[in-house]
Amino acid sequence: MKKISVLFLGGLLLANISCKESEFTEAYPDPSKIATTTVEKQFTGVLYANKDYVLPAYRHYFVTLRTSINHYTQATGWVNSSGQYVPGSSGVEDVWYNYYNMLAQYRELQRVYASRPADQQADRKIFMLAAAVYVYDYTQKMVDVHGSIPFSTAGLLSTNGGDYIASSAKFDTAEGIYTFLLDDLKRIATELNGITLNAGYQKSFTTQDFVNKGDVTAWKRYCNSLRLRILNRVSDVESFKSRSNSEIAEILGNATTYPIVETNAQNIQINVYDINTDINSKGFQDGLESAGWYGNTAGKAIIDNMNANSDPRLPILFEPGANAAGKYIGIDPTATEASQTELFNAGQVAIYNRYTLSRNQFFPGILINAPQINLIKAEYYLRTGNDASARTAYETAITQSVQFYNGILALSNATGITGSPAPTAATAASISAYIAKPAVSWASATSTTDKLKLIATQKWLHYNLVQPYENWADIRRLDYPVLSFQTDISNNQTLPPVRWTIPGNEITYNAANYATVKATDNLITKIFWDVK
Repeated sequence: MKKISVLFLGGLLLANISCKESEFTEAYPDPSKIATTTVEKQFTGVLYANKDYVLPAYRHYFVTLRTSINHYTQATGWVNSSGQYVPGSSGVEDVWYNYYNMLAQYRELQRVYASRPADQQADRKIFMLAAAVYVYDYTQKMVDVHGSIPFSTAGLLSTNGGDYIASSAKFDTAEGIYTFLLDDLKRIATELNGITLNAGYQKSFTTQDFVNKGDVTAWKRYCNSLRLRILNRVSDVESFKSRSNSEIAEILGNATTYPIVETNAQNIQINVYDINTDINSKGFQDGLESAGWYGNTAGKAIIDNMNANSDPRLPILFEPGANAAGKYIGIDPTATEASQTELFNAGQVAIYNRYTLSRNQFFPGILINAPQINLIKAEYYLRTGNDASARTAYETAITQSVQFYNGILALSNATGITGSPAPTAATAASISAYIAKPAVSWASATSTTDKLKLIATQKWLHYNLVQPYENWADIRRLDYPVLSFQTDISNNQTLPPVRWTIPGNEITYNAANYATVKATDNLITKIFWDVK
């Protein structure tokens, strides 16, 4: 066993420059045979290291999300059982190991870049800026589930010449990491505005970048949209309030200087172009469906909300149970195991739509999208007293969310699912009718609290199981929507946790540094931004 936070895993270093996704397999050779890397190759190594935690993959959905986050948000239904709110150690470790594998790739990129002459560094600066944005995105997710983690001194074993002791990684505070991310992303935003690539390096960047295909403007949008996400997450923290409001205002007020994701065409995601390459979503099917009925089952709260308001996303996201006569019915998490099982065995329970999701091998890896950003904007405008702009952003987000899932459906290669016809895209008229529903309409909400509930509910509906980490973070931060759970009287953890704990492997092999965070390493201590 090894301490993952200092380990350098070399298996993802590129051996030669790849010009298309179909060459990825050949480009990642046996790690024992790797001799050298370059800035360009190593950049792709960073992106590739966590692709299965961006694209919907089997192990992430089956081992990690199925038994933890997707229950805590009620994105899916499940059978109540003893210990159901304690996150499985294997799933948590998977995410932890993957993050530190990617971080090690990034540290190696930094080492290789630093070894180059100044003129070569100038030519290759874009690779460093883009890689940092990508790594910081995942870093925020890690802080949001664990709190304090090793970061500033983690992943440096290769940089330190293999000195294991010297590479022991300290735990940085969650607040400290957030501050660093905000500071450095602001620096990166400025540097991206001043960068110019010659034709040769533009071609190289386009070749190596399978996230934004070498589009520098897209990386600017990614950077500034990530800043918005981080700033909004800390908007209720006293020590961050002023910075949050002022920097969001600066970003939203200077679209040329700080472009953000505004439309679905600008979404930041890993697109699948050829399912016969490593960049595909083939694992989504087993990730949702192989667990039996409770792996791909609808929760009652989300189904009831969509039913009550004729949500146009309902038939795109869900399928009725085989014997439900076209009705959408979800599993009640407060019901007994016997009644839950009986309902499912009767063929009454809805599942996530297999055409749109699990059997859609072209499902993209979602990083940041326009509906998400407009819901962040709506929350900011509401918080700062600009009701008209809040309403516009809110209604725009709903329209974009429906269009987003229309677009996902249009990508699908799923065919011939017995007993389940492919859904049709939602219409503009159905979207307008939905926005006018009393429980959805902005005009129907009479207080700031009620309007915040509307925003929070639309975040929950939009994220569902597609953006699980964002879903769980916003539910914890906003305390909306209010979800009911069965109390697990057989376990000390009677209700869903508010964080994950540090994996046992890290505790064992990084004991001295872990001791500094041990007191808060439990399932009931809130992350610092969770102040309500």
